[in-house]
Amino acid sequence: MVINLILLVKMLVKQSKSFGVAVLLLCSTTLLAAQIDVSVDRNPVAPNESFQVIFNAHKSPDDDPDFSPLNKDFDILNQQKSSQVSWINGKTNKAITWTLSLMAKGDGNITIPAISFGSDSSKPLNLSVSKTPASSNSSINDPLYLDVQVDNANPYVQSQVIYTVRLYQRVDFAQASLTELNLPNTVVEKLGENTQYNTQIKGITYRVTELKYALFPQESGEMTIEPMILTAQVIINDPYNRSFFNTQSTQTKRVASKSVSLNVQAVPSDFKGQHWLTGTNLSLEQSWSNNQRQVNVGEPITRTITITAQGTTASQLPDLSPISDPQLKVYPDQAVTKDQQGSDGITARREQKVAIIPSKPGIYTLPAIQIPWFNSKTNKVEVATLPATKVTAIGTGLVTKEADKAVAVAPTETPIDTTEKQSEPKTKTKTQSTGNHWVWLTLLFAAAWLITLILFLKKRNHKSDINSDGSGKQSGNTSPLKSKDIMKNLEQACNENDPKLAQSALLEWARATYQISTMTELEAYADPVLQAELINLNQALYAKDKISWEGALLLQAVMNNQANKQAKPTDSESKLAPLYPSDR
Repeated sequence: MVINLILLVKMLVKQSKSFGVAVLLLCSTTLLAAQIDVSVDRNPVAPNESFQVIFNAHKSPDDDPDFSPLNKDFDILNQQKSSQVSWINGKTNKAITWTLSLMAKGDGNITIPAISFGSDSSKPLNLSVSKTPASSNSSINDPLYLDVQVDNANPYVQSQVIYTVRLYQRVDFAQASLTELNLPNTVVEKLGENTQYNTQIKGITYRVTELKYALFPQESGEMTIEPMILTAQVIINDPYNRSFFNTQSTQTKRVASKSVSLNVQAVPSDFKGQHWLTGTNLSLEQSWSNNQRQVNVGEPITRTITITAQGTTASQLPDLSPISDPQLKVYPDQAVTKDQQGSDGITARREQKVAIIPSKPGIYTLPAIQIPWFNSKTNKVEVATLPATKVTAIGTGLVTKEADKAVAVAPTETPIDTTEKQSEPKTKTKTQSTGNHWVWLTLLFAAAWLITLILFLKKRNHKSDINSDGSGKQSGNTSPLKSKDIMKNLEQACNENDPKLAQSALLEWARATYQISTMTELEAYADPVLQAELINLNQALYAKDKISWEGALLLQAVMNNQANKQAKPTDSESKLAPLYPSDR
């Protein structure tokens, strides 16, 4: 088949060499095409207001750019080109940037057209130009002034208000200072870096410096944002008014903005959630370790729930209710929160990781998660929902009927007809036709088990002879030298704060002290202090992300527990649901 395919390709190449060359050239052109990204420094913009368009390429395009299509809807005020080359991990990274300063000729939704760079091209970009200027409350004689505005004068309590400050200037100054926002019972967040651009008001060009803040009022009622005050040392352009050292003369000028009043509304009566939460958008997502929801009994699986909300802060996002299933051991990790600042406000994020350990096989249904929240943009109550989720726990050789349906069955396995099994007894013919090989396997395993039992009893009797004292009772401890070495290993692991080494040394101590080999059995011999430290060790081992763990407390708990050894638990106590997996 492969040989025939190769011969066919050779024949086609001989018959159409020119076509093959064209295809190769086309493929190479596609692979070598430069990707050119386009962006603007802000969107929307006001009319008669300059803004920047940035074209960025990571390798040299086919030719120089042709910016002439921009002349239809924009005035090109300035343009510049810069390039940068860096070496990272032995690879060369190149960045070429074209920055253009534009001013729109009209208003409305305008498209920045695709720009050709030879055979390469950028993609078009939509731009919104408002119909009214950003500010028009100045007179021609105002060389320096402040203008402020808010995006919502009637916000709800704890909702986001964007407060924008613009400094308009047509004079130069040596230095300037602006008063800080001092608002009681209000969370104030500065949004990004200051932006600068040019604009025209009444035929006069101004340089504009724009600052943005996100405000979150914490109480309802009337609220006043006091005027902001700018103090600047304005440069006097007078060649006859210079000092002895030929330095520029300055004049102190102080300007103030207007005050802004807010009517902060209380929580609406139709909101029934336990936790008041308001914003412009909220979403719930979940992910699982290894991207699966199937786990062996006694082993951990990590569930990560992420809450993302726009128009609020991470401190306002609610805690999630813990899982209450008694067959599931739950170990929540500390939540990770983050506030991301953007030109449109704050985006809050809360990530909660939970380690889940099933104690019995079966299918567990984790209940749905619902977070009621108030949309401050639509003024409506909405509910973010994470649907109920099922987790399948598989036991060692024992799986419930529901779990059997959830887990894929190997093709060689024969499905069991439960209806026939209940209504009709097995016959000898059916047993012989379907299960003869199981009989031989059963006899083989029984013989192996019997041999293992005999060897175990002989080894146990030999150990009893070695470790027995004068009264004939078996001692629970190993030789002093071995016990000393074990404690030394445990002490070293705890001093290094290494949970894995500590678990290994702890199991050696459990074998030597109580003749047990699992963490589950050790729990029954531990006093309350040691049990608490075992839980802390378990969380350090199961957390998906590394967390700090102090081994000194575990070492002290083991030493105290060894001084007051617990009696061997009763059979009923030893049958409690295991807290730790035994296959460590």
